[in-house]
Amino acid sequence: MSESIKPMFRKIVQCFTALVFTVFVSNISAVAAPDGKAIFQSNCASCHNPLKDATGPALKGVDGRVPSKEWLHNWVHNPSAMIAKDAYAQKLFDKWKPTVMTSFPSLSDEEIDAVVTYVNSVEPPSKGPAAGTGAATEQPEGTSSTGNWIYALVTVILLTLAFILWRVNSGLKRVANEKDGVPNVKEIPFYRNKVVIAITVILVFIFAGYWITNGAIEMGRQQNYQPLQPIYYSHKVHVGINQLNCLYCHAGAEKSRHAMVPSTNICMNCHKQINEYTGNEEHPLVTAEGKKIDGTAEIQKLYKYAGWDPVKKEYIRDEKGNIKATPVKWVKIHNLPDHVYFNHSQHVLVGKVQCQRCHGPIQDMDEVYQFAPLSMGWCINCHRQTQVQFTNNNYYSIFEKYHEELKSGKRTGVTVEDIGGTECQKCHY
Repeated sequence: MSESIKPMFRKIVQCFTALVFTVFVSNISAVAAPDGKAIFQSNCASCHNPLKDATGPALKGVDGRVPSKEWLHNWVHNPSAMIAKDAYAQKLFDKWKPTVMTSFPSLSDEEIDAVVTYVNSVEPPSKGPAAGTGAATEQPEGTSSTGNWIYALVTVILLTLAFILWRVNSGLKRVANEKDGVPNVKEIPFYRNKVVIAITVILVFIFAGYWITNGAIEMGRQQNYQPLQPIYYSHKVHVGINQLNCLYCHAGAEKSRHAMVPSTNICMNCHKQINEYTGNEEHPLVTAEGKKIDGTAEIQKLYKYAGWDPVKKEYIRDEKGNIKATPVKWVKIHNLPDHVYFNHSQHVLVGKVQCQRCHGPIQDMDEVYQFAPLSMGWCINCHRQTQVQFTNNNYYSIFEKYHEELKSGKRTGVTVEDIGGTECQKCHY
């Protein structure tokens, strides 16, 4: 390259390098810092809400309620050990018992601090127009459309600048060759370049392999599955607002393998008297698509299935005296493969696992969806981390060794893995 052209090219390269370095430095803290919201949603959201009590207490301001930051770190890492020796932990357990918080020994102190920072940043949603009225949808917490647009714009600018520099370099090289009397070699189009072709083929194989493998792994899973039901039933209204116990409708959860889908008779125990929905102002019913639902009309659908006459307040019968009722064809949401054994009573009654651990914040859902992936890895991780309700539980009285170790202080708790929860035969036929 000619000596007169080199300084100009060097200046362009320096400007490009400075721009890339500036963008990198301005975002390095965001890349390095733990994502408090992501950690909260994957580990804490099934039992906690930042703003209100759920299975566990509201977390906003938790760092100001506990004795110290170190105490909070120790509590998250091993709640059972803290309850055994700390007065404040015992007081907290007495308030929320019999539920004991799951241990998270794998979370670092920085990740715990990131979760605290996130929950403290959450603010109550501002009251605006009711959903379905055409108002603009609020962005989810922690998102910023402006930030996303800036990143996209910077990416486009950098790609454009890289292309321009590449063309400038080629042009300068041709000019320098002509000035020095060096013949210019005809450029090969990039799509015919052997290196480009080889790299493209390799990338295609990599992405195709990932797509096929990931598709095979995800086959049969249906996380976030939210089917339309024959009757719009709001768990938020029944469980969250009216505090209806899960076991009232799903009575089999403590007694059998299946939690049981409630019959229309269970619904009619209440809806013989409750024949209209009066919460449209405070708690409007809206589908995931934003369509407004008439709660009273949905109750009328229930009456039709149950064979109930709301005017005469009696069941409609045929000539033989049989009630003209048909079962509600509810669509099953949580499906496990046929080769997987899952027993609700073993988890709910024996393991003292809360419904929200698997089903998510059910008390906040209008239309229920599958919250957890229900994959083998998800179940195994839960078995490795969850400490069972080992003391005062006759089901585990045969594990004398563990009871002795707990009394002597050699162990602070017993996980599901310790009692064979990761053995293949435990879940597979």
